[in-house]
Amino acid sequence: MKIDLSKHLKINQLRLIAAIAEYGQLSIAADELAVTQPAASRMLADIEHTIGAKLFERHAKGMEATLIGRSVAQRAHNMLVELRDLARDVEELQRGEGGAATVGAVTGAAVGYVIPAVRQLKAVSPKADIHVNVDTSDVLLRDLAAGKNDFVLARIIPGVDANEFEVHPAKSEDVRLVVREDHPLANAKEVSLKELTGYEWVIQSHRVPMRDAINNACLAAGILPPDNIINSTSLLVMISILVSSSAIAPLASEVTDLLIGRQVGARLKVLPLREPIQMSPYYLLQMKGRQLSPLAARLRSLVSEELKRNKGEQKSGSEN
Repeated sequence: MKIDLSKHLKINQLRLIAAIAEYGQLSIAADELAVTQPAASRMLADIEHTIGAKLFERHAKGMEATLIGRSVAQRAHNMLVELRDLARDVEELQRGEGGAATVGAVTGAAVGYVIPAVRQLKAVSPKADIHVNVDTSDVLLRDLAAGKNDFVLARIIPGVDANEFEVHPAKSEDVRLVVREDHPLANAKEVSLKELTGYEWVIQSHRVPMRDAINNACLAAGILPPDNIINSTSLLVMISILVSSSAIAPLASEVTDLLIGRQVGARLKVLPLREPIQMSPYYLLQMKGRQLSPLAARLRSLVSEELKRNKGEQKSGSEN
């Protein structure tokens, strides 16, 4: 006889399943639910009895989900995210122009497209609570799956199933090599990668696609990749090193446009490279089947418009 689980499973039971799957420890899951470990153990036994299958195997180091347990835990996680979003939708509708939305993006996408979209949204919804998470693609995708990001601009990294997402092409990032304005090569009409041999480099250590792009460009030019490198995750530290040394920093074109543009006016220059360098493309990604809140949907629409506008400007520029 089939059991209608929608009539038997409770929210706290779903929370327990999701927590055990996430942490692998019953004690931590019990703390998450603010119940004792014996109470959590009894709750799990009731769930397994209702479903008619074992959901977790106990091991010396913790608990591991069975095949059925993994399926149930994933469903439980998705339902809890939907319930959280439902509560947020209701609150947004009650507050009118308020509400919250969270977007994740790699650095160039955040500077070039997310921030302009956020400014447009805030102009008409000043009370909107907008969060912009800038990180590597692996972290952005992990947080997207966990419901911490509504949508992201990120790369689909190896080992990630693209079928889990709604995938919309966004953009390939162009790499610019930046130096201080009085760098020995700053006024050159054209610079080859070979001429950069021997200079110190400062690279954001967590930007693996950036490092790969530099390495591939060097190898294609018949030279070895840079080996005199300062690694830093901080853009501020990179700028500090650039203005006080002859170091070279690779940055996404959107970031260099901001730094060297009229609004910031940093005393930096972009080297006129003979060989163009480009990173792998990133995409606008959203979890399949996950409903965006009204505010997040508006923000995503504005980001999409920014991306389309950029493509139109690029096309117009190439035709001219």
